[in-house]
Amino acid sequence: MGKTYARIDGRLRTFIEEQPVFFTATAPLSADGTVNLSPKGLKGSFAVLDELTVAYLDFAGSNAETIAHLRENGRITLMWCAFQGPPNIVRVHGRGEPVFRDDPRFGELLTHFPDIDTSAHGLRAVVVVTAELVRDTCGYAVPFMAYESERDLHARRFAREDDASLDAYFTKKEYIATSMDGLPGLPLPLPPSTV
Repeated sequence: MGKTYARIDGRLRTFIEEQPVFFTATAPLSADGTVNLSPKGLKGSFAVLDELTVAYLDFAGSNAETIAHLRENGRITLMWCAFQGPPNIVRVHGRGEPVFRDDPRFGELLTHFPDIDTSAHGLRAVVVVTAELVRDTCGYAVPFMAYESERDLHARRFAREDDASLDAYFTKKEYIATSMDGLPGLPLPLPPSTV
């Protein structure tokens, strides 16, 4: 039932952009390393940059496994499921890179996310993913679920932070600067923003 696509455009792009949640999967090179799977939400925090490139905003959280894995090997899979409408699952397998706040590309990348207040969420990086394989599958077993609204908890928690307090928050967390497998995670002290 699955189909491979040469690019992210048309119906496929529309489907991806309409989903309120997606998932990221990464892993270290070590055979006994920890595989990481993370849900991502917050309307406006994902963008299709071109037919083979997507990006999402990486916000403050309790760990930085995705960043650590991308810094080590770049491998990432993104997945979207249709919880409403026709059944569908889309996966983008590719190479990802965290673009940190002190990177000259950071400011231009932020222009792709005009509908989200990045200052309210403790923005750490923009993750840019170049697609190597784009596929969809049926999604027949994915249940119907209704989207109600965005949660405001993340913004309420991190809107009160500035760079110094965010740095202190990240420094005290066990798996921010270093992953669960001992890989370099988020660079600390927190890089200053170029914007």
